[in-house]
Amino acid sequence: MTDPARPTNDVAGRGPSARQARADTEHDIWKAGVAAGLGDARDLPLDAHLHTIRSPDANAMLEAYCALAVERGIAELAITDHVDFDPSMPAYGFASFADRERDVREAGARWASRGLAIRFGVEVTYERRYEEEIGGWLRRHPHDYVIGSVHVSAASPYKASRVAAFVAGRSLPDIVAPYFDEVVGAARSGLFDTIGHLDFVKRYLFPHVLPADLAAAPELYEPVLAALVETGTSLEVNVSGLRQLPRETYPAAPIVERYRDLGGAHVTIGSDAHRTEWFAYGLVEAYRLVTAAGYDALAFRRGDRRVTVPIGHST
Repeated sequence: MTDPARPTNDVAGRGPSARQARADTEHDIWKAGVAAGLGDARDLPLDAHLHTIRSPDANAMLEAYCALAVERGIAELAITDHVDFDPSMPAYGFASFADRERDVREAGARWASRGLAIRFGVEVTYERRYEEEIGGWLRRHPHDYVIGSVHVSAASPYKASRVAAFVAGRSLPDIVAPYFDEVVGAARSGLFDTIGHLDFVKRYLFPHVLPADLAAAPELYEPVLAALVETGTSLEVNVSGLRQLPRETYPAAPIVERYRDLGGAHVTIGSDAHRTEWFAYGLVEAYRLVTAAGYDALAFRRGDRRVTVPIGHST
């Protein structure tokens, strides 16, 4: 999947230098987006995906998000810190259910008088081999809202140290199959309200496989979208890709439109912020995308109630 026209900088390399090169490049992408106005989201009904210091890869304080939400008119937040079941993953045992719930419930009580609603959510890393364990844990630990996402584990072929070798000589369907097969499993498990960042693998395949390669093969998404439609699981439009190497949402607009064409009725939006400065970044673009695809409300859950959140005139 490589050719001479593709980027050949250190992002394509291995080890710590490649990770730092990716971080530096993505920081520049974020700064360019801020200059272009992507950080100016205001007067929106919901951000359904946020991480705080209760996630190992985040440094944002919940109170800072709350203050920004009130200042910018973001009416409702879901705090969805990571929970992993693979002991090799960073969120395994990182924060207790009790600590996460206390943080969110106490913040909800403090900020309700300011007109801000805060929901206690979670983002669970789905791996098929842990499905039974995940299901039991979710039954014992109720949340207002649950995202199921596929991430890149220590053993993943998409890790920086092995992705180039994995891609070499393989067809695009074979390259994405391990990731998309797990996403289908997450959707069909029935454990989650929403599947997060549906094609997050785009970030880790860059520059060996570009977003344009996947855009040219929309049929690869069909089993994933069918699983969402058939199970009634919500599709998340995750804006973190706008500040990352893909420079587009997870998934991009044509996939959201195809989901709608297939009968997909449930869509939601999340910034996936891990830092205070990323709060609400790109949300307006996601709202425009969802509206253009024909949706006038977002799917969400507030504990025992599945609700729709009208988009209104916010775009």
